Amino acid sequence: MFKSGIDQDSLIKLFSQASTKQGEALRKAVSEATLKALQGRELTLQNIRGVLKTVTQAASTGASQNAAHSIDAEALLSNAFSGMDAALLQAVEANRKALQQFVDQGVGLNEERMQSALADLEKMEDVFIATVSKAAQSATAPLQGAWGQVIESMKLKGTDTGAQAASTVEHLMSQAQTAMRQGRAMGVRTAQALMDSYSALVSGVLIGMSEGLQQGAAKSSARKK
Repeated sequence: MFKSGIDQDSLIKLFSQASTKQGEALRKAVSEATLKALQGRELTLQNIRGVLKTVTQAASTGASQNAAHSIDAEALLSNAFSGMDAALLQAVEANRKALQQFVDQGVGLNEERMQSALADLEKMEDVFIATVSKAAQSATAPLQGAWGQVIESMKLKGTDTGAQAASTVEHLMSQAQTAMRQGRAMGVRTAQALMDSYSALVSGVLIGMSEGLQQGAAKSSARKK
């Protein structure tokens, strides 16, 4: 059984009591909860699916319990989707930073784990949309319709996660090809040994990024006082 590491009750309560005016607060809360859950495990597509499923279902449950029956459910769920997108954007950046280290050390595109890591990045948006779509099927009928509108809209305009992932893959492939032409390719065994620690490294990078952001926010707050 997948353990999400998410306080589902808090998210459910948040959506059950939310008003349309609280959109940004909802988006931020979902982003923080999703990011925290992603930090608590190796950053694999399987684990990402599990976290997204849990967040989607919590948002659906909370929205279905919302006392303000006139509330715009689509707006609420759109903020949930945007929050997850913001968290996944951080996951893409963590992958980029980790892969950059390998490329800089000469790990080539012919290394199987490098190919796999880049392929997973390319799939990130598809996994995101497919997971939310599937998880939304357990929602009540009205909310299924609202989720459907949100997802179709995101398919049309694309997610920030998808755009950043595509850009990252293109950039890293170009750099790796340049390194190969310059004769900086690393030996196969050494490359394999490095890439074996890839998922754990990405998780560490993601945690480090968040800690850096928190420290920056704390310093900024202190300067304002």
